Amino acid sequence: METEVYWRAVEAGDARFDGAFVFGVKTTGIFCRPSCSARLPKRENVVFYSGFEGAELDGFRACLRCKPKVENVLDPQVEMVLQACEMIETEGQLSLEDLSYELGLSPSHFQRTFKEIVGVSPKKFGEMKRLDRFKTEIKDGSDVVTAMYEAGYGSSSRLYERASENLGMTPAIYKKGGKGMKINYIIADCELGKLMVARTPRGICCVTFGDSDKELREGLDQEFPNAEITEDDENLRSAVDAIIKYLSGKNKRLVLPLDLQATAFQMQVWDFLRKIPYGETRSYGEVAAELGDKKKARAVARACATNRVAVVIPCHRVVAGDGRFSGYRWGPERKKKLLEKERSI
Repeated sequence: METEVYWRAVEAGDARFDGAFVFGVKTTGIFCRPSCSARLPKRENVVFYSGFEGAELDGFRACLRCKPKVENVLDPQVEMVLQACEMIETEGQLSLEDLSYELGLSPSHFQRTFKEIVGVSPKKFGEMKRLDRFKTEIKDGSDVVTAMYEAGYGSSSRLYERASENLGMTPAIYKKGGKGMKINYIIADCELGKLMVARTPRGICCVTFGDSDKELREGLDQEFPNAEITEDDENLRSAVDAIIKYLSGKNKRLVLPLDLQATAFQMQVWDFLRKIPYGETRSYGEVAAELGDKKKARAVARACATNRVAVVIPCHRVVAGDGRFSGYRWGPERKKKLLEKERSI
């Protein structure tokens, strides 16, 4: 099963996937259909099943709200896209022309439909699956060269290009669980409490707010458990000063080099957030509509919640449809203060 595609459907509450799968929530013992309107669970608590029988065998109970045992006719476009995902997964590198021919569609129509449902092009999806296979091979004990060829990479340069883009580290470092990565950090006082900025040699990897130095340092250790982390009051001072000036309203533009790890959809959302003008807001639904599908508001909210660089990627400028300051990783009060400051200048 293509769990990445299924999770995207759950985030968006996409009814087109009703009939393709159900998902169980470990913390509640309930299983639902993709379009269920219940509160979105955490990803780590979700298990996917091709049918309700499997969910019931594992002890899950049917949701009384969405009634997932009621039969649904699967959307034919979704069925076609899932078939294409399976072909990419099992047959490796297939061209757009080969895939569209097998499915009886024109290349342009297939490409457009696939990207609209999955969020990335068939080519990008194939690259992501190859990288996943490489990571699995590495975790199972293969050396880098063997894992590279088993995953379908024709050269090490191609692998390193994709690894740098998607992992934020080289394959050799990834094999060690991030061991060898050097991260410097600084903690300073700001008008929102404590501010921590951390960076790798490639750029800023974390900007976060908290109430104590201990809380912030423990959070960094959890995020990068195998990295070499050291405090650096000198070389990160300029980045902290830039952020503090931004918070005070002295600067309305904040540009810092970033080193982020994200899915294609997360990066798409974050790129859009950086284009929202200073002092303005958008609702989750408006962001989803601008990105091409207003039904993906829940997925947008999730992408905002996974942002690790506060204010540099201004997820605080995305609010609920009624204007409430909801859903901020560092607390709604901080979100409120940030927006009030921006609107007053």
